[in-house]
Amino acid sequence: MSRAAILRQPWLWAWVGALAVWLATAAFTGGTGSGQVISAALTFGAFFVIVALGQMFVITLGPGNVDLSIPACMTLAGTVSMKIMDGAGAMIPVGLAVAVAVGLAVGVINYTLIRALRIPPIIATLSSSFIFQSAAIWYNRGLRVKPPEALGDFTTAKIAGMPFIAILVIGLAVAMHILLARTIYGRSVLAIGQNMRAAGLAGIRVERIRAITYIMCATLAGLCGYLLAAFSGGAALNMGEEYLLSSIAVVVIGGTSVAGGFANVPGLWGAALFLFLLVTMLNTFGAGAGVRLVLTGLIIIGVIVAASGGRHKREG
Repeated sequence: MSRAAILRQPWLWAWVGALAVWLATAAFTGGTGSGQVISAALTFGAFFVIVALGQMFVITLGPGNVDLSIPACMTLAGTVSMKIMDGAGAMIPVGLAVAVAVGLAVGVINYTLIRALRIPPIIATLSSSFIFQSAAIWYNRGLRVKPPEALGDFTTAKIAGMPFIAILVIGLAVAMHILLARTIYGRSVLAIGQNMRAAGLAGIRVERIRAITYIMCATLAGLCGYLLAAFSGGAALNMGEEYLLSSIAVVVIGGTSVAGGFANVPGLWGAALFLFLLVTMLNTFGAGAGVRLVLTGLIIIGVIVAASGGRHKREG
């Protein structure tokens, strides 16, 4: 691949941004704690990438497609699985199965609202999120049940200094990239995002693909809720809040088109690291909450513009 071709890759700017903010933080601290910052970024970035993978497929379906129920799904899956396991190591596989089942159920409900009731996805998933969040509150009564010790150790384990959960999510991202680029399903998602009507005329079962995509997105959210609850020492009712806008921001910063029809898996990891390192940098610099939010927004806009510039030139 030529240098010009590399510079046109939409994923490049997310990684450039992540490297830039890490170097700025390291320069400010004289390199102190730089390794720990990278380790933390990989760990927390892994959780962002899990939900962003599902959100990416949904957004790629075309304008109007987005899943706003991700935070509530994470909370419900984490809450139910932790309570069922009740700290027992022997129940870890059961807890995982329950979390995945919750995600599957959430995805089915979301798509049913979208398809059967003809509700726009953004409204359907936002409305259902209130139901799922309420169910989590009712089920656990606000109690924070600790995860099994073995599961907690698993989510914080490292191999040669590399967080084990990051290694697993890198493998998941590779698998999802293959799913997107090398399978009939992935190509169908891209085709629907480019032109839904044309995809239907070409023989693609549009609604089946959309159903699978929304169910997969919710299932990944359920898995993330299970792992995040274990990592955090228990499920909290607000554990998914920051993943609402972040799941969308990671997808867009990573180079996926909000207009649909174009997705980018490699950029998700760069965007996830960028968002975490950006907040870390601003905290290190001592920026106040208001200044931090403004600067974060401006920097994110800059990265999105840089990432989309090359793609717009190719499309023009």
